[in-house]
Amino acid sequence: MKEQKASLAFKIDVRLADRVRSFCRERGVKYGFFIEKALEERLQREELKEDLLDLKVLRPSEKEAVSLEDYLKDKAHERL
Repeated sequence: MKEQKASLAFKIDVRLADRVRSFCRERGVKYGFFIEKALEERLQREELKEDLLDLKVLRPSEKEAVSLEDYLKDKAHERL
């Protein structure tokens, strides 16, 4: 099945746009592919930063955590 694509329109600094176009042209990389991969990588980096912050915040309460198996057992007993 062919991947669906969507268009995004945005304004960026002319010098940056020129640099990206030149970079892609010199290396034979498609402009849209380059932008798509750059956006994916940036999103992954931002998500990783959020995950690391969650880990830092939640680390102190890790001692209070219970295993998923124990949690599910307790929930099953509550329903009875």
